[in-house]
Amino acid sequence: MRLPRPEILLTPKEMSRVDAAAIASGLIGSMLMRCAGEAVAASALRHYPAARRFPVFCGPGNNGGDGYVAATALVRCGADVRVFALGDPDRLSGDARIARENWSGPVERLEAYIPHAGDVVIDALFGAGLARDVPDIVRLVIDKVAETGAPVLAVDLPSGIDGATGKIRGAAFRADHCVTFVDRKPGHVLLPGRSHCGTVEVFDIGIPRRIVLAEAGKFRVNGPALFQAFRRALSAEDHKYRRGHLTVFSGPAISTGAARLSAGAALKAGAGLVTLASPSDALAANGAHLTAVMLAPIDTLADVENWLADQRGNSFVLGPGFGSRDKARSYALAIARNGRSLVLDADGISAFADNANALQGAFAGSSGHLVITPHEGEFTRLFPEIARSEVGKVEKALAAARAIGGIVVYKGADTVIASPDGRAAVEEKAPATLATAGSGDVLAGIIGANLANGMPAFEAACAGVHHHGQAAGRSGEGLTAEDLVSHVLPA
Repeated sequence: MRLPRPEILLTPKEMSRVDAAAIASGLIGSMLMRCAGEAVAASALRHYPAARRFPVFCGPGNNGGDGYVAATALVRCGADVRVFALGDPDRLSGDARIARENWSGPVERLEAYIPHAGDVVIDALFGAGLARDVPDIVRLVIDKVAETGAPVLAVDLPSGIDGATGKIRGAAFRADHCVTFVDRKPGHVLLPGRSHCGTVEVFDIGIPRRIVLAEAGKFRVNGPALFQAFRRALSAEDHKYRRGHLTVFSGPAISTGAARLSAGAALKAGAGLVTLASPSDALAANGAHLTAVMLAPIDTLADVENWLADQRGNSFVLGPGFGSRDKARSYALAIARNGRSLVLDADGISAFADNANALQGAFAGSSGHLVITPHEGEFTRLFPEIARSEVGKVEKALAAARAIGGIVVYKGADTVIASPDGRAAVEEKAPATLATAGSGDVLAGIIGANLANGMPAFEAACAGVHHHGQAAGRSGEGLTAEDLVSHVLPA
């Protein structure tokens, strides 16, 4: 059975290369623009058949050219259209100039736009390529449209959204619908851009897929297509150790719950055996709550080294509710020395604050794998210089992955999974209900189970993030972390 291809996210620079390669291959740029603009017009008529007027806002580049084509097609279909341009439309060049010359109606200045009842705005000002703040006149028009509540159909991306990062450049339209071409862009799935896009429709404008694949980078939408081929198939010959033995470290007696959430999630996610490594003073507290999860006393680094002597324990989760940063550091480094895989979360991440290089040195050349799962605050403490940089979330996650030589799961409503080899994926389907105490502990356990089952680290993290979100969706509103565990399924 042929597996589906992961969905590509094309950055604006990659999209420009795709366009250039398509034209170099013999395709005509003005015809590509005509396909794009007419797709916009078709979408506008399909989604807004009752529109009384289509004001089309045309920018000074190719996005504006798409707008002129759309305006021409809408008039041809009998719609009432007004075109408003940013800047001097006579200064357009290339394909956009051809599109402007084919528009037979008047062109008014953007600032002359006055909202009318029944307007549906077509935003063709900037699209995905914007990398600076919008001009003041655009900001005023954005506010004017927002005040009226008129629907907005955006060409490629709502103007004001940075297509590479999803950031708002001063101000941005909040579109009800977007029409984009070839593939979605990072700004469609990264926040806050995602919340400004409404529904997104992707049109094929005739560029061969081989050209897209040749120019695309390594950024994908997270989903089963990324990890399905690495799932461990169940076998009648399996026993619990063949399905992986995961060890989760517990905190002291007063903070054991987080580790139990991780351990319970790991068992549900498919680990054959899960052991909670507990301080002696927490054995009673943990034992009172555990059934299928095993329990072992671990108090010192020597105990950890003895535990590591058993080669069947192949993966570990360290950090949820753990407490001691000194112990966390020594335990993590021992796991690295012994070539085992580690999911580092919560207190385990904080144990290496301002010292990410220690992690890189520990796991370099090791047969084990490292996955860290920081939220924004933990990311900032571990990678202060990267966090202060002006780049987007994907670039930050990739820089952090290179810094530690491991996989970074940069959590949030747009969680980014990044690998040192340049691969990155963004999860767009995790519900807001995951913003509850303990949900991150559950995620760490799911990823740990995937590692224990033999998944490569990047795929294990992608599968963990995806199935974490799916479990939340099954749980519904009002979920707690305990509810979340009960809805976890194997990758």
